[in-house]
Amino acid sequence: MSRTAQNYEFQQWWNKQRHSFLDSSDDNPPSSSAAASSSSSSSSLAVDLTSSPTATTKGHHTRSARQLSWLWLLRFHKLTASVAWLTDSSISLLRTANRRISNHHRSPSAYSSSSRLNKIIRIFLILVLLLLFLELLAYRRGWHFTPPSVESAEALVERLYAKWLEIRADYLAPPLQYLANVCIVLFLIQSLDRAVLMLGCFWIKFRKLKPIPPVSYAAPDVEAAENYYPMVLVQIPMCNEREVYQQSIAAVCIQDWPRERMLVQVLDDSDDPDTQVLIKGEVQKWQQKGVQIVYRHRFVRTGYKAGNLRSAMSCDYLKDYEFVAIFDADFQPAPDFLKKTIPYFKGNDELGLVQTRWAFVNKDENLLTRLQNINLSFHFEVEQQVNGIFINFFGFNGTAGVWRIKALEDCGGWLDRTTVEDMDVAVRAHLSGWKFIYLNDVKCLCELPESYAAYKKQQHRWHSGPMQLFRLCFVDVLRSKQLSVGKKANLILLFFLLRKLILPFYSFTLFCIILPLTMFLPEAELPAWVVCYVPGLMSILNILPAPRSFPFIVPYLLFENTMSVTKFNAMISGLFRLGSSYEWIVTKKLGRSSEADLIVLAEKESDPLVLESSGIHRSSSESGLDNLNKLEASKKTVKRKRNRLYRKELSLAFILLTAAARSLLTAQGIHFYFLLFQGISFLVVGLDLIGEQVS
Repeated sequence: MSRTAQNYEFQQWWNKQRHSFLDSSDDNPPSSSAAASSSSSSSSLAVDLTSSPTATTKGHHTRSARQLSWLWLLRFHKLTASVAWLTDSSISLLRTANRRISNHHRSPSAYSSSSRLNKIIRIFLILVLLLLFLELLAYRRGWHFTPPSVESAEALVERLYAKWLEIRADYLAPPLQYLANVCIVLFLIQSLDRAVLMLGCFWIKFRKLKPIPPVSYAAPDVEAAENYYPMVLVQIPMCNEREVYQQSIAAVCIQDWPRERMLVQVLDDSDDPDTQVLIKGEVQKWQQKGVQIVYRHRFVRTGYKAGNLRSAMSCDYLKDYEFVAIFDADFQPAPDFLKKTIPYFKGNDELGLVQTRWAFVNKDENLLTRLQNINLSFHFEVEQQVNGIFINFFGFNGTAGVWRIKALEDCGGWLDRTTVEDMDVAVRAHLSGWKFIYLNDVKCLCELPESYAAYKKQQHRWHSGPMQLFRLCFVDVLRSKQLSVGKKANLILLFFLLRKLILPFYSFTLFCIILPLTMFLPEAELPAWVVCYVPGLMSILNILPAPRSFPFIVPYLLFENTMSVTKFNAMISGLFRLGSSYEWIVTKKLGRSSEADLIVLAEKESDPLVLESSGIHRSSSESGLDNLNKLEASKKTVKRKRNRLYRKELSLAFILLTAAARSLLTAQGIHFYFLLFQGISFLVVGLDLIGEQVS
């Protein structure tokens, strides 16, 4: 290619760059002098660039200098814009953090429940800060390259550092390495358990194993309907569920089941008089439509949800009912839910429970709900399904399940001795010889907590309760005559110890305590495969049941380690019967699916075929859209919420970031990146920047 052709191509490219630059300059006009100078330079450059080839050749050096100056000016302009964007983002993040700190309000109960662990973490933070200062001093003096000995040290500081090296190598590193090795073994055992569960799930998919109902409720004979359809009790326990009570009651009342063979109990434990009036009015509305539904409210609200259910089961009019279906206030069963679950009890007198899968209406609402969906998808798709197929036992999820009332009575009914009454009754029924079935293809819609505060309280209850239950039923498991030795071992070693105690213990101890300490005690170390490769592989296994969530695999790994402090604190409080372990707080719901569900309900009510099949008659003055308007009006009365500040998470964030700074001094690549991103994850959670963003 000739030189003239090269210059012509460059002229075309340069004209495009110049026009784009001038357009951007018009948006942000410079000062008058700079504008005049720029205009004259641009005009002269344009004349030079559009001149003849001969002129171009003669003035080659001058034109090249001008071209390069404009090119660097364009690059500087882009760089300035990028720096401005980064600065603006950083300032916005700092302002948000400052707003979180200034608006932070911590309740006395929350402080007392975790003050012990918080104090320990603070002491640990002070320790690592002092160690980092000592290491920086050693690097400044060059002691890391030629470590001093106590005999050769001259200055007092040098002798102290030499003595610290001896104490570190002889007394501190060995026990830390021993503890790290123990946690690594526990980590590998738990990882092996996850891998075995995944293999069991693959085998189920490959062999297409699933429970088969002996009968179906397709088209029964009308004359035999009384014996064909058993008597079913449906219970909806709730407490101050202002946002979701309508959708749950409506979903249950339109069940495709004969009205005379079904009774709905709305068990309202609300202490808010306005909420009680709203729920009672909703019940009366459905009573007018011909549904057998009753409203129960306890004046003495003892025992939380377990006490509510136990009180409802003591009614005399329930003696003819054979099964009970339980739905929490935010759950919406499909109209054919009972027809898909009750048939499994026919001819199977040993079956005590049929549990269905949860499906989440707000799983894509924010990052927090996406990460919860990964965890719960693995729980239902893998854990519950594998245990249901191969062992006929799993933990009852507290809702979206059907119990044989005889099984509940045989194991002692509902007890309020723990905060996991659902797991308690399932373990006691298992000890009594009852079998369970899990239906992975029957889903019940529900809602995930969208704020970190609600999710943290839920996880605290879910991880402190099993430890309470383990202390209470350990001896009963050993003495049980209904269970084989293998099932006893599964219940104690896997169900309780490995998945409820060991998992939160090693995840918090290994990645939040031992790993930062190994940065300051380099004589003890964690291999790279423990820090990166095996956790990454386990994260891939956990995310397989929710393949659409693969882009969130790194946030999931970091967030699970971040939640380990909450789970560890809950496990310790439940195991040693600390005060916070018996704190039962209702998970806050937002009613995300209320609007859509009520509109669908209104459409169903307008369909005469649905009305005829379900036996529901719509009054002219009441409709689903009216309920929607009421729900919107009630939402406007909700108080504005505030973000919180989580001190344990913030302290651990500074610990991990300090350890990352220490690892940077020794150029430990994988450890540095893990500590850095894990520290940022703790910082984001500690400032309440994940989940629902509120004022």
